[in-house]
Amino acid sequence: MSSASDQAPRAHGVGGTTEELRRSNLARILGLVHRDGDLSRAELTRLTGLNRSTIGGLVGELRELGLVFESMPDAGAGNRAGRPSPIVHASPSVAAIAVNPEVDAIHVGLVALGGHVLRRVRVELAGSPSSHEVVEMARAAIAGLLAWSQTDVRVVGIGLAIPGLVRSADGQVRSADHLGWVDEPLTEMMAEATGYRTVAANAAQLGMRAESVFGAGRGVDDLVYLIGGSSGIGGGVVTGGQLLSGAEGYASEFGHTFVATGGTLCTCGARGCFEAEVTQAALLESVGLLAEQADQLPLALARASASPSADAGGRVARLVARDRELVRIAVKNAVNLFNPSMVIVGGFLAALYAQPNADITEMASDAISASRETLQITPAALGPDQLLVGAAELVFSELLIDPAAILGV
Repeated sequence: MSSASDQAPRAHGVGGTTEELRRSNLARILGLVHRDGDLSRAELTRLTGLNRSTIGGLVGELRELGLVFESMPDAGAGNRAGRPSPIVHASPSVAAIAVNPEVDAIHVGLVALGGHVLRRVRVELAGSPSSHEVVEMARAAIAGLLAWSQTDVRVVGIGLAIPGLVRSADGQVRSADHLGWVDEPLTEMMAEATGYRTVAANAAQLGMRAESVFGAGRGVDDLVYLIGGSSGIGGGVVTGGQLLSGAEGYASEFGHTFVATGGTLCTCGARGCFEAEVTQAALLESVGLLAEQADQLPLALARASASPSADAGGRVARLVARDRELVRIAVKNAVNLFNPSMVIVGGFLAALYAQPNADITEMASDAISASRETLQITPAALGPDQLLVGAAELVFSELLIDPAAILGV
């Protein structure tokens, strides 16, 4: 998925002032190091087409801003003659705070440049929290995370991954059905309570953003992403390298895809929605796990499937078979509509296919044959970190567009 930093003009282009070109080239260098990891100055020279002295000056400025640091390569790392090229690293002391409220817990993480989750905490809940409770609990968790770091961490903002509809213009939570929220100004509330710049977006779209930049969807221009969690099922679509967001940011609500005639009543008011029929809660209950043990679900389902003759195992097998059938309906619709080259599946939806004898590609078996000829289906690569990394990317996006400006330089 392309980003603003990908599209910044080059220093040898035309149509901009020297200052504009300098800032855009700072953004290009920082974006490369952030997305691609540690790069030598020589590699940055090759990737950007800028000359060595320009790269040296830009890296030096980013270093002075505290956004990168440099190290010398290991003596045995290569056989090239001449002076070794310093390695440029994204600074681990520049971080975003990521907050993901769910029906059973609030997840809070400290995520450094480069998409590295430094630490994460899970705040258990007795029931669905109000927006005010989320703000207060998150504020306490953030204080704990920053105290834990024991080093100076420069927080550039807070990203909220919301399991619901978030208006892209201002971050207003229009609805989060599972949390019982309607028109909650959570972004504004969090900023006021913490003093940090705060941005918000739909959780599933942020998970897809993380997978597109750092995970299974890296370099893929056409993909569909589906994730299942305690607050339902969400997803996102990238087509032609661009996120499909819709007029107000509400696109790709795969959880409300119709999959069952006369089905279960959904929180949205309709019957037979994907997320009403296929739930993490039912799968956890079938194998005797609690909500906080969701990471154990793939192994638990595999064990139950290994002994389907037992009564409990038989019930689990039937539930998994039904859920897979409904997943196929949702994936068929997505593949037929968007013709992606890849479908990425995360959360408990991936756990449905974690058994040794399961073939994850079967979830697209009902799609139009021509649309699945070259289709890849893969589990999400970032695991439980994907929503936190995606929320941090939302924060970092402004920094990556103009590093000097956001730091007040």
